[in-house]
Amino acid sequence: MSDAHDHDATEAADAADAVYAALVARVGEGAPRPRLEPTRRAVELLGDPHRAAPVIHLTGTNGKTSTSRMIESLLRASGLRTGLLTSPHLVRFTERIRIDGESVSDEAVARNWEEILPFVQIVDAELEQAGESPLTFFEVLTVLAFACFADAPVDVVVLEVGMGGEWDSTNVADGQVAVFTPIALDHQARLGSTVEAIARTKSGIIKPAAAVVTARQPDAALAVLEEATLLTESTLAVEDDAFAVISRTVAVGGQLVSIRGLAGEYRELFLPLFGAHQAENAAVAIAAVEAFIGGGSVRLADEVVERGLAEATSPGRLQLIGIEPTILVDAAHNPHGARALVTALDEFFDFDEFAIVVGVVDDKDAAGIVDTLAELDGPMLVTAPDTERALPAAALEAIVTERVGMKRTLVVERLDDALEEARTWAAEAPKRAVLVTGSIVLVGEAMAIADDREWGMA
Repeated sequence: MSDAHDHDATEAADAADAVYAALVARVGEGAPRPRLEPTRRAVELLGDPHRAAPVIHLTGTNGKTSTSRMIESLLRASGLRTGLLTSPHLVRFTERIRIDGESVSDEAVARNWEEILPFVQIVDAELEQAGESPLTFFEVLTVLAFACFADAPVDVVVLEVGMGGEWDSTNVADGQVAVFTPIALDHQARLGSTVEAIARTKSGIIKPAAAVVTARQPDAALAVLEEATLLTESTLAVEDDAFAVISRTVAVGGQLVSIRGLAGEYRELFLPLFGAHQAENAAVAIAAVEAFIGGGSVRLADEVVERGLAEATSPGRLQLIGIEPTILVDAAHNPHGARALVTALDEFFDFDEFAIVVGVVDDKDAAGIVDTLAELDGPMLVTAPDTERALPAAALEAIVTERVGMKRTLVVERLDDALEEARTWAAEAPKRAVLVTGSIVLVGEAMAIADDREWGMA
């Protein structure tokens, strides 16, 4: 029986890997098309799976995935069957589509792919005829996710925007609740060179009569969200006004937080994530779920909030992946994220020095990231994530050397070699650790290596 089961599992995994290969063969997610019609046409042909369940839609520059996962956990603790779409993935692409808290099964991915493929091909052909490029990686992934959610079926879908908002593929769905995590400069080439311009693109997820929940924002971004809320006759709940973090204290494995929600206070909740930014993400998540379940006027049950936050995970976000020596990973890939990382390291960890393994993608503010990381003591091991969009190690070396000097800079082309070098250095003295950061892709690779070599085992 187990042999047959293993065979079936291997077949399903191979089929899911083939789906990913077919997606990757398309235009990558680093080069999205600012268009919605092709995705809309595909879901229309499929019978509108994006309308099968109500939607909570999230955008922002930092904290989207963590906040999405907290919202999903709170909804599940409320007894709802959930669908969650996040991006990018760390180790395997099925992580992006989650059903009821688990990565979508290989079998479900392969089966739904077979069902949507003929319709995807119809849209590709129509686009080609119109002189346009075929559906992109992210457009097809979004259609596949909607198909998986409708197939499950789920009671509610939590959708994280891929990039921007207004023209992002996920925006074919109408979010009953629109959630904004902190907005800062990122993807300027595609979203605009000012926080105001970026906020305008992101505000496109606000649909008529939606409930809008936002983290604390720069004044320019908040003004844009206020205008969009007014134009769509939506309601707006802003952090520090409508809801807030009341207090937080460091605890073993995370922090204890007290939060004022839209409909009541929730005291002394254990959150197994590090950093002030995660406490604020939790406040946004609670407000979003209150807005969804009771229109913002019904307090959530204490046990729902306690369980929802206690079970929340955010892989790759200040996560321990190795011991003896300690290896931490964090997916900070812009200056705003790097600042939150350095602040959290100072508050929650008692290390004097870090071997910082850093690699970035070429459209990111590498100098801004390195400026912040340079505040930490210890060597910087410069490498490159395994993606065609990676900033070459030599180019990053020049940026790092300029900021921390040649003595603190070491180029190691291969990540596995960089990790071994960093571990050796960290093991040579007490109160040293390894930190891997700068790119979500790099963090995913490091997690896979640590798992393979069992660095997290006692």
